[in-house]
Amino acid sequence: MKIKALTLAVSAAFATASYGAPSGESTITLGEVTVRTAQGGPLLTRNILTSVDVLAGDKVEDKQVMNSWELLGQMPGIQLTETRMGAESGKATFRAFNGEGYINGIKVLIDGIPSNVNSGNQRFIDMIFPLEIDYIEVVRGTNDPRYGLHNIGGNINFGTRQGGNYTEGRLTYGSFNTRELQAALGRESGGFAQNYFIAKQDSDGYRDHSKSEKYSLGGKWFYTTDDQRLKMGLTARLYEHDAEEPGYLTATEMAASRTQSPAKNANDGSERDMKQVAAHADWQIRDDLLFSNKLYFNQYKEDRKITFTSYAVGNAPRQQRQWDEKQTGLISTLTWQANSMLTLDGGINYEHQENEYRRYRYNYSVPTDFSATPARVQNDDNYTFNNFGAYVQAIIKPIDALKIIPAFRVDRFSGNTHLNVTGVSAPLQDYGWVNQPKLSMVYSLTANTNVYANWVRTFQVLTGSREPAYLTSGQPTFNPSINTGKEIGVKFKPIAGTDARIALWQQDATDEVANMPSTGTTVGLGQTRRKGMDLQVSSRVTDKLTLWFSHALQEAKVVSAYTSGGVSLAGKEVFSTPRYITNLGAEYQADANWRFGVQGRAQGDYYIDDLNAKGKYGGFAVLDASVRYALSTTTSIDLQLKNLTDHKYEYVWYDNFFWGGANQPMFSPAPGRSGFLSLNVKM
Repeated sequence: MKIKALTLAVSAAFATASYGAPSGESTITLGEVTVRTAQGGPLLTRNILTSVDVLAGDKVEDKQVMNSWELLGQMPGIQLTETRMGAESGKATFRAFNGEGYINGIKVLIDGIPSNVNSGNQRFIDMIFPLEIDYIEVVRGTNDPRYGLHNIGGNINFGTRQGGNYTEGRLTYGSFNTRELQAALGRESGGFAQNYFIAKQDSDGYRDHSKSEKYSLGGKWFYTTDDQRLKMGLTARLYEHDAEEPGYLTATEMAASRTQSPAKNANDGSERDMKQVAAHADWQIRDDLLFSNKLYFNQYKEDRKITFTSYAVGNAPRQQRQWDEKQTGLISTLTWQANSMLTLDGGINYEHQENEYRRYRYNYSVPTDFSATPARVQNDDNYTFNNFGAYVQAIIKPIDALKIIPAFRVDRFSGNTHLNVTGVSAPLQDYGWVNQPKLSMVYSLTANTNVYANWVRTFQVLTGSREPAYLTSGQPTFNPSINTGKEIGVKFKPIAGTDARIALWQQDATDEVANMPSTGTTVGLGQTRRKGMDLQVSSRVTDKLTLWFSHALQEAKVVSAYTSGGVSLAGKEVFSTPRYITNLGAEYQADANWRFGVQGRAQGDYYIDDLNAKGKYGGFAVLDASVRYALSTTTSIDLQLKNLTDHKYEYVWYDNFFWGGANQPMFSPAPGRSGFLSLNVKM
């Protein structure tokens, strides 16, 4: 298979094709992305969608992170929710959607395979390690018709390495007794490509009682016929993570010690197992007709024990939660290149979920005795969830400088739940067909200046195993939350070697709901409005120096909604959403041997409650640095320093449930200054 390195944005998951020159591109890429140049094959996402960013594999392969979602902190406008509680470590969001578990608005994919759990959480990302990544692609906004479920604010696709001939390894030791080994192998010959990956990571953690042990295995096997008309393959991944949970701290506890783990949490921890298997088949039926298929199976299992607070009354704060979720799905797309002016692309998807959820609550003890008989079995639920979706879009180029992209998507849902505690069975809410019209336009003012606009709709539906997602007796019906998005932007080259983009966007939602993880219930936010501005610049100043900068201003407010007590929320900010997110960085290749890098990341404070009455928290500004030295053409070492200034910051959430009325913020401190030394081998 012919391979060529280009500085381009690519989505290997978008199995379509395109004629003509790539006009109207609005993508900004950091690094070099490998793309396949054979006729037909994948359509570059840069040719279709707007506000796309790509972080190439060469910019992530040598980054030391405890979890791969942290890599997204290099990208513009990404909010990282860093909970740091065992296996439940964090997630990434953007476009003013928070990462609290309340509104999971970002679709996640691995090699084009849907990789969210039922709630929308992003747990499957943990299966991926930096050395395996070929690129990370972020699509912002609501104009991508390929995906429906969870695709509210946009989507993230982790593309892993495929094909090539390489043997690579990375060995790391650093702060908190962190040990990590990654190894990647690729072999390609005679149309057959195989890729293997293994990783093992152990760490004692920044805080007491925060040890973590994880491993990941991955394999890819693909065969392409001599005429490159047919490509078939299989991907498989296994992941296991055992971790202690240090517990959340009160303000008083954090002031006394940021590294402590309260005695109540001594038995807290989680065991997480995940699997993903997928079969891929792309058939170039004719030069102008491509048929692409993906059949996949995901499984997520977890046993989590967590003590939220020291509140002694009742049994609510001390919980054991168990998940066993299975997803079986199919994605099929057909693309017809009618001529240089018109490409038609359509597809269907189906996903069936078989899920189990159990939640036990325990009486007060220090630490919580999870071996005792539970005081209450709150959940013992078996539920199914089915999603059928279809879309069609046209890429119309009436002139070389203009692209018009109308699209339409529909989704339908069904399912049933059975609550073993009560014996109650109930069907899923009937949303009917959820219609999503979309329209995007891109116009090339000059060879270096493209303007774009879109008007689109997407949706949110209820998740979970009980009411209101399922119509148990006495439950009202719910409409799907409809999000209407608008965006205008311009991508341009102010000077040679520099890409810049400015975008203004707004997203209005009706009937928005938020999942409350603490209680397992859902609350209504009603009508909301999110809006903002994205500014980003990436510049190769010289052959040796690269600079990048981004600043996202955002606001998420309730337009019309009420608390359960009847208090109006109109004008209140949606909780846990900072008003700005800033990234900047520089990389300097001094000579063939030495490379230096620095990266800063900052975000504003946010309200932690729906009434905006408990104050603002969560803001920070941190600086990281790195240096890399090539020992030979095949071997290098690198040193990474994180939180260089030893800034004290923390993740903050508002406990409005586990204190029995004495509600207060809870804190998970971030690590202070830390360092990691790695040995890299490439053969």
